[in-house]
Amino acid sequence: MENTAQATLKYTRIAPRKVRFVADMIRGLPVREAEAQLLFSARRPSDPILKLLQSAIANAKDREMNVENLVIRSIMVNEGPRLKRWMPRARGAVSPIHKKMSHVTIILAEGGEARVPYRVAERPKKKDKEKKKEKKDSGEDKGIEREKPPQVKKESPQEKGRGQKPGLKNMFRRKSI
Repeated sequence: MENTAQATLKYTRIAPRKVRFVADMIRGLPVREAEAQLLFSARRPSDPILKLLQSAIANAKDREMNVENLVIRSIMVNEGPRLKRWMPRARGAVSPIHKKMSHVTIILAEGGEARVPYRVAERPKKKDKEKKKEKKDSGEDKGIEREKPPQVKKESPQEKGRGQKPGLKNMFRRKSI
């Protein structure tokens, strides 16, 4: 059987959905990189999970495993019991409040394949988009010659106002019949 170390955290007063987000962030990473991710994470579950990871590393040292080669093989987040509370509402009614708890189990293994941390793909540069747009507009890609739409002459404000002074609005003029 593979040499592994395990640690368990029970009855954490954080909802499992929130803890799973942080667990997914470090799953499959080398131990040192996972510690760095948790140290700089602003999410609330990162502190208890960091303590749990350090406990698992201590358990691995007790089993005489090489800490530098440790990888998080699995991290499981299960739902614990719920605290049931009540909130008074209008007309003597009550609404239930369920305060959720989590159980977290982490298993470390020596060696194995570590996953590559998540990185955001680079966006294409704006110049490339502009070139594609120009090519599409000009019709070069299909060999079609396009005619330019006829230019419409814009009227100046002086011509528009029918003998009015430039800049005055038509809001006080009466409608002509």
